[in-house]
Amino acid sequence: MLKILMKLLSKDKRAMIELALRMVDKLDTPQERQAVAEWGLEAFKDGYLSVPEWGQLGGKLGILTSPKAKNNGGDKSDGR
Repeated sequence: MLKILMKLLSKDKRAMIELALRMVDKLDTPQERQAVAEWGLEAFKDGYLSVPEWGQLGGKLGILTSPKAKNNGGDKSDGR
């Protein structure tokens, strides 16, 4: 169903939705996805995110990692 709907959208809208889907792909449960979505909608309410808010979003999505952690096979739960 999603594939059919995606074909009806313009190329730029499809790209934005694909980006959003990839961003939440690391989240394990529907509850985690819902919590991040709600946080993001509230944070973007004024149309802007501060630098700390971008960091918070990256942390919530599990996509904010250090180059060292990335080279060593992924995220480190203790932050190192």
